[in-house]
Amino acid sequence: MTWNIVCDSSADLLTKQEEGCVRYTSVPLRLLVGAREFLDDERLSPAHLLECMREEKEASSTACPSPAAFAQAFSQTDCTVCFTISSNLSGTYSAAVMGRELALEEHPEKKICVIDSRSTAGCLVLLARKAKELIGTGDADFEEVCARLRIYQASLRTAFTLENFDNLIKNGRMRPLVGNLLHSLGIHVIADATAQGTIHVADKARGEAKTYQAIVRLMKSSKDCTGADVVISHCQNLPGAMKLKELILRELPVRSVDILGCRGLTSFYAMEKGLILGY
Repeated sequence: MTWNIVCDSSADLLTKQEEGCVRYTSVPLRLLVGAREFLDDERLSPAHLLECMREEKEASSTACPSPAAFAQAFSQTDCTVCFTISSNLSGTYSAAVMGRELALEEHPEKKICVIDSRSTAGCLVLLARKAKELIGTGDADFEEVCARLRIYQASLRTAFTLENFDNLIKNGRMRPLVGNLLHSLGIHVIADATAQGTIHVADKARGEAKTYQAIVRLMKSSKDCTGADVVISHCQNLPGAMKLKELILRELPVRSVDILGCRGLTSFYAMEKGLILGY
């Protein structure tokens, strides 16, 4: 059997990869900045996107992929497992479910599983990696793979820290006075994702060192991190990601910590120097 692991572009992975019987496909969202529209594929420069967002006075927004885009991805192989950004943050999950129905209308023999990650970024990367591990050489049982992926999804956690609040201010989610005060005082917001996939502000910290310590405390309190894999997505902040990685490896019994650069959608949300953790 041939397999396709499909993620939307909130997963900070390359657009298309193929290895043996398993391929990986990224279905891009669209980013709307004033009159300009950016497709979140491998041609998009996150740095250029952020520059355009800084120059634009009005609020920027995102648009989820069409059901047809998912249906096309789902029709490529015998079996598909698909992971999307939280349904509480985007309509992408609904579009993927509709895409599944479209694909099955034309190809009823296909096996397609769509899973709401209840998260974004690193958690989608971890789910894609777990899917590849479970699929193995391609003869794995489809229903068993999907069941184990749902269990794994429920075990994952997300945390992130923001240093730039311009996007929140422009979208009316934060008052300008509050955002400017936080930025001038060097205060970072530390947040996590709830089990329902919504955002919860967990802490605030002043300065880089205290922010990373607060993230580690949040990780400790949210789950037993023994043997966990961690993915840090950074927005133009590799030095900060490296420091956080070192602290996590020193303080927590995790198995691994990988660092990825944010693609377009995660850059849109994290802004400059933002960090998003999946673990």
